[in-house]
Amino acid sequence: MDRRKHWRDEEQALVARWNAANERFRAAHAANVAAEIAAASAELETLRRQVARFKSEFNTGKRY
Repeated sequence: MDRRKHWRDEEQALVARWNAANERFRAAHAANVAAEIAAASAELETLRRQVARFKSEFNTGKRY
């Protein structure tokens, strides 16, 4: 049970980080600042890899 709570907390933190990064990406595009757009894109790519890792763990039975 404790592992499931830990996993849920990890997933909720990832969703919060994803939403914040997505908002920064949209704000950077609205302001048309190239450096901020690149930084936000890199952060989103990092988060995409983490989502893929969680999905892989779930599909192989290592999560839940």
